[in-house]
Amino acid sequence: MSLFRKILLLLVIVGGLNWGIYGIWAFDAVGWLFGGSLGWLARAVFIVVGLAAIALIPSLFMPDSRDHREPNAP
Repeated sequence: MSLFRKILLLLVIVGGLNWGIYGIWAFDAVGWLFGGSLGWLARAVFIVVGLAAIALIPSLFMPDSRDHREPNAP
């Protein structure tokens, strides 16, 4: 997995954790950390997380690198 894809995945995990926290406790952690949900910095983080999720969509349709082994290989 490339470094770029790892960073994208990390951003998506941050977004997922924020959604989970919001769903359980109605607390927006990203908004709290970056000056409120409507602050420019929090909105920038939300945009970057959303773009990371969009960038990972094609990887759902890519074959796994482990699927390219020889049929009789151990």
